[in-house]
Amino acid sequence: MTGARPTLTAMAENQAPDTAPDTAPGTAPTVPRRSTVRSLLRLWPYVHPIRARLAVSVTAAMLAALSALLVPTVLGRIVDGPIAERDLGGLWAPAALLLVLGLAEAALFFTRRVVLARPLAGVETAMRGDLFAKLQRLPVSFHDRWGSGQLLSRATADMYTMRLFLAFPLVFLIVNTVTFLVGTVLMFTQDWRLALIVLGPAVPLLVLTRRFEAGYSGAARRAQDQNGDLATVVEESVLGIRILKAFGRHRSMAERFREHSRALRRTELKKAGLLANLWSVIVGLPELALGCALAVGAYLVAHDELSAGTLVAFLSTALALRWPVESLGWLLAYANEAATATDRFFEVLDEPEAESAVSDAATGSTTGSTTAGSAGTQDGIRLTGVRFRYPDAPADTPDLLRGVDLHVRSGETMALVGATGSGKTTLTALLPRLYEATGGTITLDGRDVREIDRTRLRELVAVAFEEPTLFSATVRDNVLMGAPGADDDRLRTALATAQACFVEKLPDGVATEVGEQGLSLSGGQRQRLALARAVVGDPAFLVLDDPLSALDVHTEALVERALREVLAATTALVVAHRPSTVLLADRVAVLADGRIEAVGTHQELLRDSARYRELMSGEAALVPEGSTAR
Repeated sequence: MTGARPTLTAMAENQAPDTAPDTAPGTAPTVPRRSTVRSLLRLWPYVHPIRARLAVSVTAAMLAALSALLVPTVLGRIVDGPIAERDLGGLWAPAALLLVLGLAEAALFFTRRVVLARPLAGVETAMRGDLFAKLQRLPVSFHDRWGSGQLLSRATADMYTMRLFLAFPLVFLIVNTVTFLVGTVLMFTQDWRLALIVLGPAVPLLVLTRRFEAGYSGAARRAQDQNGDLATVVEESVLGIRILKAFGRHRSMAERFREHSRALRRTELKKAGLLANLWSVIVGLPELALGCALAVGAYLVAHDELSAGTLVAFLSTALALRWPVESLGWLLAYANEAATATDRFFEVLDEPEAESAVSDAATGSTTGSTTAGSAGTQDGIRLTGVRFRYPDAPADTPDLLRGVDLHVRSGETMALVGATGSGKTTLTALLPRLYEATGGTITLDGRDVREIDRTRLRELVAVAFEEPTLFSATVRDNVLMGAPGADDDRLRTALATAQACFVEKLPDGVATEVGEQGLSLSGGQRQRLALARAVVGDPAFLVLDDPLSALDVHTEALVERALREVLAATTALVVAHRPSTVLLADRVAVLADGRIEAVGTHQELLRDSARYRELMSGEAALVPEGSTAR
């Protein structure tokens, strides 16, 4: 659940019109957004492979627009020629030319659409693929800070906005600009006096569009962020529907949804108001200028200073330029939408994938050094002076881990116990580098985990979390995530170790779809499949976070018996809360006050450690006030 996270919307509400949130919720203050052009230029690496097709599309649209501009010239010649001379036979040639121009315009617009449609779909696919791959590489701390709805909206709505910009507004920004310039030249060649009248509103329109862009970009960004917040609420409501119904909180969640919907509605109405104001001026001023040009033109025709055909040609050219002018508001609005969508897309891509290596001052050694032995030695798991604090922890709170020293010998099973909130789960997450330690070193068989490629590291270290997560896939696919190349024999062995015999009773056995989050299964069944996923690959190092918490006493005993065989062949660190789980281990480590307070066998600690006796008797110490443990 992400309901407690600060939202990007709340941050954006206080932004100046030309700024937008540039970071995730709860992180560093926002910074001014790039200009629209600079933001959109960041799309060039994705557009570059299709630049030839884009050029063809722009050229086709431009030729179509220019062919439309030829129509007024032909009409002017018809008025001054066959019509003025009452020569009906002379109408055939210009009429045929008008037909050819109309057919050419239609064919060119068809070409523009066909040439660009497939390549742009490929661009969108490539961008979405890069975003998804980036999300998989980003550290867990990133996902802790970002609402899932914000990421979902970037992968869907923002992608659509960028693709649509490349397909239409980008092309027409270029085409309409060229059309307007060519049309302006034509009007000046027809009559410079009327041309000056029609172009009179150009300066105030330029000033207005600059002001519009400054205000609209901020509103567009707020709307996109609010869309992400709304998606988060919907996702939480769907995933947490059992809790909402069980506690009768569906009304409060509905109210929360309405609040976000109303906020989005207000922003969308503000955007509509800004665009309406712009359009009223963009449409009104040119129409006023055109009316003045018509009056002056009629006066000039009446005094034989201008031919009727030239006036018709001029007015037709001016009318042909209405679309390039009136579309300016829509094109600017969509360009700003696309620019803010691009910013949101690259906010994720620009996130660092891993925090910098621990400083020498913190570790007492150079990055990549090892603390015991050399690569390849059988030294097990060794933590030396390991420190950790969450990036968003309050500045006045101490580190969660304040110098952990622990050695799990090769082939040994070490149980890790401690009060709730003492940092046990966090410590185990440091081994596969789901989080980066902020101090100290962690070695596996003598090699610093920072020297090991992440993919290889996570092949060496298998993890079963306390809260098992399953995916919308088959039982087989969920279990074999722990070892994609495993055969059916290893799959069956892993399921047997986890006592997941219930799989045989499912409708399609291991081919049964478990549904989103595995909610079609019980908590104990999900936990057993997660345990099977951890052991299926015969990992060199095994991390189990309270793996038996959701099992009944009978099943727990069966799983423990099977686990002993697995643990005998690996080096394991097991977070334990119950004596039955502790008895799986060769030794036990007690975590308290951010350090390892005692290490020994179960019997030794019962004799020598008062804190351990409290933990085992169910009277564990409370979490210290101000703790940031998770």
